[in-house]
Amino acid sequence: MINQNTTVLIATFSPWKNGKRLPINGNVEPMIDFFTTRVKKTVLIDQVYPGSDFVMPPVEYYEKKKQTIKKLSWWVYCLYPFLKLTNTGATHISFKLRDFLSVLDVGMQTNKPYDYFIGLEAINALAGVLLKKLGKVKKVIYYVSDYSPMRYKQKWFNALYLWLDRQAAMHADVIWDVSSAMQPARIKAGLVPEKSAPVLQVPNALYPKQISQAKESEIIPYSLVFMGTLGKENGPDLAIESLALVVKKFPKTVLHIVGGGEGNEDRLERLVKKLHLQKSVVFHGFIGEREIVSATIRKFSIALAPYVFILGSARLYGDATKIRAYLAAGLPTITTQVPPLGREAEKKGAVVVVGDNKQEIAEAINEIFLNKTLYKMLRTKAFAFAKNNTWEKEFTLAFKKMERFTR
Repeated sequence: MINQNTTVLIATFSPWKNGKRLPINGNVEPMIDFFTTRVKKTVLIDQVYPGSDFVMPPVEYYEKKKQTIKKLSWWVYCLYPFLKLTNTGATHISFKLRDFLSVLDVGMQTNKPYDYFIGLEAINALAGVLLKKLGKVKKVIYYVSDYSPMRYKQKWFNALYLWLDRQAAMHADVIWDVSSAMQPARIKAGLVPEKSAPVLQVPNALYPKQISQAKESEIIPYSLVFMGTLGKENGPDLAIESLALVVKKFPKTVLHIVGGGEGNEDRLERLVKKLHLQKSVVFHGFIGEREIVSATIRKFSIALAPYVFILGSARLYGDATKIRAYLAAGLPTITTQVPPLGREAEKKGAVVVVGDNKQEIAEAINEIFLNKTLYKMLRTKAFAFAKNNTWEKEFTLAFKKMERFTR
């Protein structure tokens, strides 16, 4: 278990815009918050996404809650010209090489080995494995927040991605998967189960202030909410198309869309206009503060997570933080067959799972509006499912379970 003498080295990834880390990789800040209050030293290498403001990873040192930001060694900066040339938003070999070398650079600077290395992305985890062989790290955790056996369109690059994932899965001390769907997919893609490190499911979670349910008297009647990024794969278009059917039976229904960016809002506004729903859709835009988002969504009647089935999509194997936020707000939630979390929560009676088409989504919305007993049951079971789903609990439980694997 971790304690006040523990040291932790983390290598993760984030997009950066206007000098700020964007919350797309939602695991970064929770790890910082968790470790910096519990351990002696936390070091975080943030491998900035291609397409970010800059290309060299910042190295964040946390000791006694004090943060210091340092740069990598000069020799890693030899990659700088190549990284600038390929900083286009797509993944390139030059960035993978940067990730591997940056972890080695930081890890080799310590005199006393880190107790734990946590690597998000296989390349980071494998660099951690090498550090362990060099005596700079004691235990390596391969933390997988995003996986798909068909992640890249280029066959050779996808094959390299799967090979790296297998190597990390075989050589780490333990694997933290955010979803139970990941390991079966990994095995199907070629991992020999007997060669795999032990796997723990460490789901995404929330902060206590996000877990709160509004009183029924505070709920806006006939209100729907879609929250999150607005790419088509997440289903905002389906939400709008479903609304067009719902308003035929419940004309006062309003869909609230919380999210924005990358021109997606323009596409959705055109769809709203095409379907003559201007008075039935409200765009709230992107809200950065997680507590404000939770306070915003919990006053609505029904939440929508209408993920679209796309073969090979990471949504088929990952966790769905959107659904976790909905349930933590006590919202009756409608989702599709895509996210594994939806099927898990359906077994507990906490969500309604339908096909990824507007007819089934609209029918589910109408049924919840009509059936007050169903509505109250979903509210109760949604909140019961989510009320203990905190980052502190999930990380603490993960380390407790690791004791039997890593002694």
